Amino acid sequence: MRTREPGGSEGAEAIRALLTDGGLERWDAIAETFLLSAARTDLCRRVIEPALRGGSWVVSDRFVDSMFAYQGAGRSVPSALLQTMASYAVGDVMPDLTVICDVEVETADARVQARNRDGGGVPTRYEEADPALRRRIRQGFLDHASLAPERCIVVDTAAPQDAVAARIWSVICERLGVDDGQD
Repeated sequence: MRTREPGGSEGAEAIRALLTDGGLERWDAIAETFLLSAARTDLCRRVIEPALRGGSWVVSDRFVDSMFAYQGAGRSVPSALLQTMASYAVGDVMPDLTVICDVEVETADARVQARNRDGGGVPTRYEEADPALRRRIRQGFLDHASLAPERCIVVDTAAPQDAVAARIWSVICERLGVDDGQD
């Protein structure tokens, strides 16, 4: 099963609309954190937990680790509050593997500009944010990954897309015991 954050369930998608409209100044950091936690709780209870009970694998574009990077490192929400909210939102549902796709902020900026120039979308509110904030978020992901090396792997995404995809697939096969079909 594939899902995303914020979003992934009916209630979480409604909250996503609140979060993605407007700039970063629309919500203060604490309000944003509560909204994200509400969306995550709904996603866990209504989608992820039933899928796991049914034996499905769940792949999510972002999950609880993102909160520690964006709201914690990026927007200075206290770690104790984030820990409490994460505990209530996800309960025992923690990923077996978290792949953190890492790239320098300047490289990410160039990619966003190229994507937008080629008609691939408009920048998100975080893509438009101050580079210093985005550097703090990046460092937050790296710091958070270092706290859980048994679960988190950082993949350098400066390489070409096919090389990055191959590296991620290799990590999945190695860490989760997936047969890569190459034998």
